[in-house]
Amino acid sequence: MKKKILLCSLVICCLVTWFGEIRARAEENGDVPGQLYARSAVLIDADSGRVLFGKEESEIRPMASTTKIMSCILALENQEEGQVVTASGYAAGQPKVRLGVREQEQFYLKDLLYSLMLESHNDSAVVIAEGIAGTVEEFAAMMNQKAVSLGCMDTHFVTPNGLDGSDEAGIHATTARDLAMIMRYCISQSPCREEFLEITRTKNYQFNDVEGKRNFSCVNHNAFLDMMEGALSGKTGFTSDAGYCYVGALKRDNRTFIVALLACGWPNNKGYKWKDTRKLMEYGIANYEYRDVWEDVELPGIQVTEGVMEEDPYETGIQIPVHMEEKAEIPVLLREDEAVEVKTEIRERIGAPVREGEQVGQVRYILDGKEIASFDVVTGKAVRKRDLRWAVSWVLQMLLLY
Repeated sequence: MKKKILLCSLVICCLVTWFGEIRARAEENGDVPGQLYARSAVLIDADSGRVLFGKEESEIRPMASTTKIMSCILALENQEEGQVVTASGYAAGQPKVRLGVREQEQFYLKDLLYSLMLESHNDSAVVIAEGIAGTVEEFAAMMNQKAVSLGCMDTHFVTPNGLDGSDEAGIHATTARDLAMIMRYCISQSPCREEFLEITRTKNYQFNDVEGKRNFSCVNHNAFLDMMEGALSGKTGFTSDAGYCYVGALKRDNRTFIVALLACGWPNNKGYKWKDTRKLMEYGIANYEYRDVWEDVELPGIQVTEGVMEEDPYETGIQIPVHMEEKAEIPVLLREDEAVEVKTEIRERIGAPVREGEQVGQVRYILDGKEIASFDVVTGKAVRKRDLRWAVSWVLQMLLLY
């Protein structure tokens, strides 16, 4: 029995060592990002939304103040020109980190967006939410509606500032993938994307309340902006339930990457999120390049039944050529070992009459099981139907010839 236990232990040790060596070689070759501190992490291509690397990226977790990217973009999209907002008693009572608003104090909403994104002030988030929607609950409903419209089905917002909370629908939480997709919307799809980028990239900002009685100063705490060339935007977050969180975007050459991290350490490990972000961004930069995956596909002809060719009315077994309706570049961000599958779907036969340019199939480009592009296959020639009308017409032509 002891010999069996010893043998099993030896086999297990060998397997662990073997897998460890394989992983180490893969990390050296840039195949995987390696060990990450975050419990949930994702790297996506901002252009397509494709997940390039994930670690428990669909696991639902609290997201702390990374919530504020959604609050900011909703405020930008729904604010009125020069809108003034008033701080409620509820807003003034929010916990740290806070701007220190006082009940009935008024601010220009635009100024509070810098307070929200640079300093992550919780009271400013509530003032903004109440100014846009009337109540925090109504603003949360707007946040959830927007999340659904973006395809973020595993996200639920309860608070506009990311403080841990819950309601009858669940806890305030998201997934790393959903969070990255929300950031994708903020920086590249929203009609207010330029304003969002301007705010989140500002290093310092000063403003007054509407009456000019108090002056406020904000400093951007997103260290990633100075950490890597091409850094675009980002938002930090921390609560006792969520741990340290981060979502950030980087553009290098013609490639844009987004990283989202959830539960990336707890005090005193504040720097883990920066290490994970750099590792994932460097992995993307080193391994992914755009390639044109267009292929000039050779297409078979298509059989036409009950048809007749004008130039040879006696011909049977008519086959006409087909071609792709258009030719276009298909740039896709790929690793060297990745390839796009090209599927051709064409009807075997078609009944006359046939118009030139009639659709008879498709050429589809598939990546990771999803269609990324498709092109219609169309007929290259017209064919009349061999029917009574044609027969009468043909007989008359023959009589005229003779």
